[in-house]
Amino acid sequence: MPRKTGSNTVQPIRDKEKIQAVKKYLLKKSQRDHFLFHMGINIGIRISDLIQLKVCDVKGKRFTYVKEQKTGNKKKITINPSLRDAIEDYIDLMELESNDWLFPSRKGDKHITRVQAYRILNDAAKHVGLEEIGTHSLRKTFGYHYYQKTKDVAMLQEIFGHSAPSITLRYIGINDEMIGESLEDFVL
Repeated sequence: MPRKTGSNTVQPIRDKEKIQAVKKYLLKKSQRDHFLFHMGINIGIRISDLIQLKVCDVKGKRFTYVKEQKTGNKKKITINPSLRDAIEDYIDLMELESNDWLFPSRKGDKHITRVQAYRILNDAAKHVGLEEIGTHSLRKTFGYHYYQKTKDVAMLQEIFGHSAPSITLRYIGINDEMIGESLEDFVL
């Protein structure tokens, strides 16, 4: 995976039309890949935690627990009604069993890898004309749009497990956006 797409250099997808374009593109390619993107931007967990989910972790549940690979912390993840419905539809469509991986690899009896998730997202991003996209873009997109809807940086900080609001704002690209907007009309 290229170094330039680390979590500090990738961006959220800010444009909702681009989000829809990515969904449409991925749906044509693969139900699994489409659902990976859909769930990723609606649940806000790291890709390394998302790809390790099994059907039994999410099917029919209002929340699930994830042991975060990065921190080792056990985290409660809320699954809203809309996402629960999408999960049920996806599981039925893919004919997945309770102990199956939610995002199964086509090679063997494992889940897709982080590298494969990156390839999926990178391909879709190129197709719809997005740059600076990586696996963290799913989580950042969730955070960006959550913040735009609620303006509650404290709650988003808690969701992400960040130590300060400034870290959360920088992570979702709000600081850069706010600086750019504030300087747009600045003239001496």
